[in-house]
Order: sequence, then structure tokens, then C-alpha cells
Amino acid sequence: MSAWTIIRLVAAREIRVKFTSRSYLLATGSMLAAVVLGGVLINVVDSSDPLKVGLTPQTSSVADAVTSLSGKGDVETKDVADEAAGKRQVRDGDLDALLTGTPDRLAVVVNKDLDPKLESVFTAIAQQQALSAQIEGLGGDPEKVASSLLSAVPKVTQLDPAETDGGKVVAAYIVGILIFLGLVTAGQLVAQGVVEEKTSRVVELLLATISPWQLMAGKVLGIGVVGLTQIAVVVAGGAGTASILGLVDTSELNLGATAISAIGWFLIGFTTYALALAGLAALVSRQEEVSSVISPVIMLMTLPYVVGVSIGTWEPDNPLVVWLSRIPFCSPLVMPIRIAGGGVPAWDVLLAVGLSLAIIPVLVWVAGRLYSNAVLQTGDRVKLLQAFRADRG
Repeated sequence: MSAWTIIRLVAAREIRVKFTSRSYLLATGSMLAAVVLGGVLINVVDSSDPLKVGLTPQTSSVADAVTSLSGKGDVETKDVADEAAGKRQVRDGDLDALLTGTPDRLAVVVNKDLDPKLESVFTAIAQQQALSAQIEGLGGDPEKVASSLLSAVPKVTQLDPAETDGGKVVAAYIVGILIFLGLVTAGQLVAQGVVEEKTSRVVELLLATISPWQLMAGKVLGIGVVGLTQIAVVVAGGAGTASILGLVDTSELNLGATAISAIGWFLIGFTTYALALAGLAALVSRQEEVSSVISPVIMLMTLPYVVGVSIGTWEPDNPLVVWLSRIPFCSPLVMPIRIAGGGVPAWDVLLAVGLSLAIIPVLVWVAGRLYSNAVLQTGDRVKLLQAFRADRG
């Protein structure tokens, strides 16, 4: 039986066990639901109804001023027959506020509290009307004065203009969090699986017919497929939700490239970390010792993640973020955040991919040596140097 056939059989066993695991299905469903419901919530918040202001026949002339001062369609005006009809609509909740009185002496009717945005708009209108009255009293033209005031603004030159694209920021956050959670979860599955087989002595039966490196490779491959499927389902659900609800219609986010890079970098990151975790997990024989032996790797995973989501989401070109995105072990957690932010040169991505792939053969050799030399040793924890130097074939 060829080595690849053995690895494939071991991987198929891991896939079958994990895919039918209740905890795996629950975790995948929870992550998918969180991403989809988060998109729906963002859509609901963004599509909130504008504030409605009623205007009596006496105040209808200020309609343009109300809409122009509020901006972005946040306020709509509606003509009412008279003050009494307007008050009824305010009381019924059809109007958020009613402007009564006259243009030069406005009065506001609300059901309870006046919205702060409307208060600032109405105050600005009242001040404009008062200024116009003073200008007319001095024999001036209020319209010319208003036009001059609007054009009297300083010229601003931006040496380094900063633009925040909300869609890119949210996508970078989500990608960073999903990859981190996926890598931690899948990596721990690898480590726990190694110790579980070692504790139950199943590994002794398996190693009677196959070599240690084949067992380790099959385990990493199988759990990798499981983790990749989980990430792909969640990313596809998030991308589909964003596309259907039009959440990125006003953003320059490249949704397809972001989704593909997230999946690709998860695969690279899993391979990198799973090999390291499998080799280290073979050093211990009890599940309660797993966390202590893999904690350095989890810490190595956490540091670039924190930098990525705290700085990279807002400043993808920050020098610290850029350099971390090129360093193996850090790249899978930082580069996809930069890609979501946009503007990453193709050579930069290829450099990061090349460096990350270049260390995988080294990790295969080191992890395989640790695994082969320590997986059959039970009892006390095997020292790292002892496992590395041992020669057990």
C-alpha cells in the first residue's frame, strides 16, 4: 500500500469522525448564524427610516432649508393641512416633529423629546431667519448675504487624505476574527487528537502497520479538510449575505478577492500551525497537559491577530502591519486583513505566500521528528530536546 493511500485513509477517518461530531456541527452553525445575523443587523441599522417633519402652510417655505441642513436624506418634510392636523400626526407617531408659527418666528411641536439632529437643524434655520431680518432692517439683500456666507469657507489642502471605507473595515474585522478562531479551533483538534490516541494506546496499534509520519500527515490533512470546510461555509454565508442585502454596494471592497484570500490564507495558516502543534502535542500523554505544551504556539498566533484587528483594520499600510504580514506564522493572520483593506501589491502577497510555503518543508521535518520520537513514550512529559535528538526510526 502506497504512502499516499495510507495518508488518505487516515485523513478519511478524521474527516468522518469530525463531520459527524455534534460539537463541530454546533460550532459551525453558530459561526454561520453569527455572520448572517450580523449582516442582517447592519442592514437594519443602515436602512433606518428618516426623521419626518410636518410643515403647516405658514412654514412650508422652510422645507428646502430643513432638507439641505439635515443632509444625506436623514430628514423628510411633509405638508399638513393645519396645525391641529399636524399635532394629531405627531401624537400618532406619524411625524417626529411639527414646525408651526411663521418663518421668522418658528415653533416646534413634539410628542416627547426633540431629536438632537432636528434641534440643531431648527436652531440653524431660526438663526438664519433672525440674520435675514437684521439684514433687511439695514437695507441689505438677505439672499446675497447668505450666498456670500456659504461661499466664505477656507480652502483645505490634504497632504495625506485619509478615507475610511466602512465596508472594508467591517470585512477586515470579520476576516481576522474568523481566521483566528478557525486556526485556534482546528489546531487544538489536532493537538487533542494526538494526545487522545496516545493516551488510549490506539497509536501503538496504528504504528504497527504504518509509519509515524504517515499517521501525523493523515491527521493534519483530515482535520485541515474539516477546518477548511467550516471556514468556507462561514465565509460563503457572510459574503452571500453582504451581496444579497447590498451591504457593500457603496464600498470599494472587493468581496470575491477578500473571501478567496481568507480561505487560502486559512489553509496556509492551518498547515503551518497544525504541524507545529502535532509535534508538540506528542510530547505529553494527558489531555490536561495539552494547553501547557501548545501555549507558546497559541501565543504566537495571538500576537499578530491582535495587531491585525486593532491596527490593520484601520491602517492596512502601517509599517508594523506590513512587515508582520510578510513573516511566516504571522502572514496568515495579518495579510488577509490587509487584502480586505485593499491596495496590497500583488508582489507583496506573492512574497508572503512564498515565505510561508518555504518553511512548511522544514516544519514537516521538525514536527515529524518530534512526533516519531515522542508519540510512543507515555508517562512524564518528554523534553523537547530529548525528543528532537532521539533516534527511534
